[in-house]
Amino acid sequence: MIDETIEEIKEMQTHSSSVVAIKAARSLQELLDRDHATVEDFERDLERNASALRRANPSHASLYNAMQGILRNVVGRADTVEESKSLTEEIIDRIVEDVEHGKSRAAENAVEIFDDGDVFLTHDYSSTVLEAVERAAAEGTHMTAYVSEARPRFLGRKTARTLAAIDRVETHLLVDSAVGMVLEGCDRVVIGMDCIVDETLYNRVGTFPIAATANRLGVPVVVIGSGAKIVGDGFAFENEHRSPSEVSLEPLEDVVIENPAYDATPMELVDEVVTDSAVESY
Repeated sequence: MIDETIEEIKEMQTHSSSVVAIKAARSLQELLDRDHATVEDFERDLERNASALRRANPSHASLYNAMQGILRNVVGRADTVEESKSLTEEIIDRIVEDVEHGKSRAAENAVEIFDDGDVFLTHDYSSTVLEAVERAAAEGTHMTAYVSEARPRFLGRKTARTLAAIDRVETHLLVDSAVGMVLEGCDRVVIGMDCIVDETLYNRVGTFPIAATANRLGVPVVVIGSGAKIVGDGFAFENEHRSPSEVSLEPLEDVVIENPAYDATPMELVDEVVTDSAVESY
């Protein structure tokens, strides 16, 4: 289960970083069924596998926080293998609950940013943003959503399909390069986040030019996500460079294909960050 989860994370089969953190935490339950002679053996096994899961995608702050949270609350805190395993199970359940509730609370807090008749633009696929929109629509708010494709993996298509299934949401899918044509008519940009580190928002590539254009046009940018994705000391964001085949299936002679997964947006381009604990203006 752990090895399969590592491969799934590496291949980005799951796009939500919160879901990745939950799957990684749950996969560590496999260790509870293994035989360990001493508590030190169990803790080494836990540390080795938690580190492997964390390395599977070093860019996911929620994954980093989940693995660190488990290790911090388990290693060195039990005297027997049985006690350590029982504690591990308890901490995993607590971490998963915190991540799941953090997403939902952030979505609930974000409902108030939507007014009836709002037009917004979103980028990439954020389960938290989608939940916020669904909650707002359920309360009677009518919205128009513009969704960029988020090439080259076209994650915006998944977002558009989800939004189109929500009553009271009129959904438009557009190519990334057309964002500037529709932004001026939008009330706001609403996006999720991979993480915020210091004064930088890291999110799916394409976020920075959208935020910069919105800033130039006076369109507010709102970021929604769990507070667990805002990190400080101990975490260094590592960008991922995806396969060139996602951009071009045929080789291009004398051409270097650049395919970064994320970009960095200065927080000065962001107007509000909505988390499970607060709504902060920038």
